[in-house]
Amino acid sequence: MTKQRWRVAFGWLVLWPVLAAGTLQAQSEDRGSESGELRRFSPADVAKVRYVTNAKPSPDGSQVAYLLSVPRRPMSDDNGPAWTELHVVDRDGQTRPFVTGHVNVSSTAWSHDGSAIYFVAKRTGDDHSALYRIAIDGGEAIRVLTHETGIGSYSLSPDGESIAFLATKPVPEDEKKLRDQGFDQEIYEEDVSATLVWLSKLPTVNDVLEGKDDAQAKPLELPGSASQIHFSPSGKELAVVLAPTPLIDDHYMAKKVHIADAESGQIIREIEHVGKLGQVAWSPDGKRLALVGSADIHDPHEGRLVIADVVSGDADQPAIRDLMPEDDSHVESIAWIDDTTLVYSAAEGVSSRLGTVTIDGQRNDWIEPGGELVIDAMTKAADANSFVLVGESANHPPDVFAVEKQGDAPERLTISNPWLSEMRFARQEPIRWTAADGLELEGVLMYPLNYVQGRQYPTIMYVHGGPESHESNAWLTSYARPGQTAAAMGFAVFYPNYRGSTGRGVEFSMMGQADAAGKEFSDLIDGVDHLIDIGITKPDAVGITGGSYGGFASAWGTTYYSDRFAASVMFVGISDNVSKVGTTDIPEEMFLVHHRKRLWDDWDYFLESSPIYHVQKNRTPTLILHGKNDPRVHPSQSLELFRHLKTLDQAPVRLVMYEGEGHGNRKAAARLDYNLRMLRWMQEFLQKKSSASPPLKIDYQAALGEDSSNP
Repeated sequence: MTKQRWRVAFGWLVLWPVLAAGTLQAQSEDRGSESGELRRFSPADVAKVRYVTNAKPSPDGSQVAYLLSVPRRPMSDDNGPAWTELHVVDRDGQTRPFVTGHVNVSSTAWSHDGSAIYFVAKRTGDDHSALYRIAIDGGEAIRVLTHETGIGSYSLSPDGESIAFLATKPVPEDEKKLRDQGFDQEIYEEDVSATLVWLSKLPTVNDVLEGKDDAQAKPLELPGSASQIHFSPSGKELAVVLAPTPLIDDHYMAKKVHIADAESGQIIREIEHVGKLGQVAWSPDGKRLALVGSADIHDPHEGRLVIADVVSGDADQPAIRDLMPEDDSHVESIAWIDDTTLVYSAAEGVSSRLGTVTIDGQRNDWIEPGGELVIDAMTKAADANSFVLVGESANHPPDVFAVEKQGDAPERLTISNPWLSEMRFARQEPIRWTAADGLELEGVLMYPLNYVQGRQYPTIMYVHGGPESHESNAWLTSYARPGQTAAAMGFAVFYPNYRGSTGRGVEFSMMGQADAAGKEFSDLIDGVDHLIDIGITKPDAVGITGGSYGGFASAWGTTYYSDRFAASVMFVGISDNVSKVGTTDIPEEMFLVHHRKRLWDDWDYFLESSPIYHVQKNRTPTLILHGKNDPRVHPSQSLELFRHLKTLDQAPVRLVMYEGEGHGNRKAAARLDYNLRMLRWMQEFLQKKSSASPPLKIDYQAALGEDSSNP
């Protein structure tokens, strides 16, 4: 690994300058400040970050199967999204690669005896994704089940002899023939295929080797499109999460849990949950279901820990109840410890909480908010009271952690990016401020790498999307998040959790409803004012960026609040709420948890909360970026704002459209391009104080430097 400072060129512009003559000395908070061998982050580093996406312990808890996202190398590998590999780590931290390389593994599950791992992948020779089995003691993976449209998620029966999986029906042959003849028209939102539940015998390895793996799967006739399936502990029932249609809007807002007979598919009970729905889990005795649910239909994000007694009360519609109704957090993962106790992880503020709760609401938290580890997911070993976490911190992206037993501290098992030990990290900490109306708010501040107290710095504010999401005091560097890369360039980076964010309970998450671009975005300005007041931020060198709802904030910043921002980078953002509600694929979600009114009921509200309504205020240089295939926020939102800003010609503006990308960039080249353009725009107008847009061209090879071939 080279120890020189990284230089990243953009055409004629060099992004990675030595920080002026008389370079500032790093403060003691900067990791590795005593060593001249440590280096600063660059976009080349961002492009190679690996992270764990899923981790499942073996039944006895001695090993963990985990999925690792491995980005492709821009300009070296074929362009595309990251690969997903299967690895196994034991409790001593010894990792073994199982399925690696150019592969996308998903839906892992341990065999009930812990001797093998099942997973879904489309490998060489496969027409569609198939179910594979790989022995834990080594050997090649064996394909055990195929389906003519591909296998999605699945559940193994408790006896290990059957499988329920999700898949669509195959296209009829006569329809295929018509498509081949050019009749490939789309009947919008009608010509869509439901995801069905299919039941099949689970072939054994011997069945496969002897050619007896031709098990015929049968679909269950269920009322809707399925997204989750879970065998009951007895194996006689299935808990199935169904939406009325395959449309994404129904998937968000109208899912319900149905309990079906595992043989016939006949619906036995329906859980009367209303609103967004997350994880579902059976109690060990099969008497209860735990759900990560919502308070009501207007709750912006699932996060309530709810249970349903499925064998008592009204047999057709079991009553549900919130185990922690007064809790101001958002539950994210759940697992049963025994028949009456659950373990859960929750987002609270900018950190996490891990604890237990009984079915009568008695809580016992053993990891309290405020620690360094932020928990992304939690899973319990089937036959042991040990747990596995996917967790991250300010200095590393998601990795695997183990908790030996209730009350123990997490132990890190994987280090997916060992090269991070060679990096200098800027100081990062929670920050709090008070909104104009007295509401207490929280976020995360990342200081410039060589921060000197008393000196003001150009500041980039990154606004999260949703708004029903939040930023944690964790890993905050990615292709779209400026993070450590911007801090190494001399920027302060501010991540505000404005009203409407998650992590502070239902009431806080609903505070921005029916007030688009109102107090929620005033909170952002109040946060910037606080940074100015405490001497961090240069008042005339503030930039704003974000994607989706954060892109909406960036568009609002470049129009309504243009006098406060010297640069704006808008990504897949909203510029016109009138046309947005008519072009998005989530109109009901927009109505139920955002606007709370229809367009025709209040035209003025939708118009006046649109950045284009205030476009004449623009004096802020604006970079707009969007995926051409975005179904959530139509690319026309970016085109509208660009067209008006270009026509007015009061500040530099540029529109970048990404071919083949949707609501966020997935492919390596588009991610690198976005990262470089965002950082260059901020440097050009916050640090250099330029009056014109930077050059169109980017020297990607120079940006990647000598590290372009380093995994």
